[in-house]
Amino acid sequence: MDNWSKLTSSISSLNIGSNAGKFAKGFSSSVQATRERLGQVPVEDITELPQEYKDLEARVDALKAAQDQMLRQDRQRLRLSGCCALESLTEFGTTITSGLAAFAATNLKGTKLPVPAAPAAAPAEEHRKTLPHAIARSSAAAAKTVGPNDRLGKALGSYSAASEKIGEVHAAQDDAILVNVVEPMKLSLSGPLHVAMNARLAVKSSRLTLDAVKQTLKTATGARQEQARIEVENAEDDLVQKTEIAIQQMKAVLENPEPLKTLNELAKAQLAYHMAAAEALQACQTELEELSIEAEGDYRKSHGQ
Repeated sequence: MDNWSKLTSSISSLNIGSNAGKFAKGFSSSVQATRERLGQVPVEDITELPQEYKDLEARVDALKAAQDQMLRQDRQRLRLSGCCALESLTEFGTTITSGLAAFAATNLKGTKLPVPAAPAAAPAEEHRKTLPHAIARSSAAAAKTVGPNDRLGKALGSYSAASEKIGEVHAAQDDAILVNVVEPMKLSLSGPLHVAMNARLAVKSSRLTLDAVKQTLKTATGARQEQARIEVENAEDDLVQKTEIAIQQMKAVLENPEPLKTLNELAKAQLAYHMAAAEALQACQTELEELSIEAEGDYRKSHGQ
């Protein structure tokens, strides 16, 4: 411990210009931080920061963690609803269409309707890349294969139209989340919160400098002792000033209504989507139920039930 103090004291006492002086302070702070990490500094020799500051630190850390987590979730949501939701929409649509065509072919045997052939694979096209859009295209292709005059064809056409509407409101939801949630969160993390975190780093650096010069004062003698005492006073003033600034910056972050506003915008976008999707599905399901009842009635008649 004495060797570290003598080394930092010797460097600080060198008259080598202002830039070199800043280097000496930085070196002393680094030495102090290293000694603290290694447990070579008694707890009583580490300057205690105000309780208000420490409480604000904990609250800001919690807020930052929450915003980071929300941002990751929203980005993942957008990725899954976009082109990453399906590796190949064309392949997905062809698979469903082929399956429905096969189902229709099996159930149309013995009727006057022509047996549809499975569609050939189509070249990839640019489409809106959400799952509902893909389902809409697949259902529309299957309806065309079965025939628009067949009940199943009508049902598939209705389901395709509903899925298309859902795809549009899903895309609108994604746009709203991107503009009103993701972007504001990114600005918050790179703006006020970033400023507050930098202010905290300044406090940490100032505190390390103060504790380093305090160690120098303990071993200083003669004229160097008075100089070290002045450095301690200056370092104390600097720490007080930087702590007050950091406290104000952290309070500004915690009082900012933006996190609540973005959460509200997220819920609003989801509510609009689910309401529109439910409305589209309700209308579709009503039509499907009517077609299902008609088909069941004809089936019972044809089988003498």
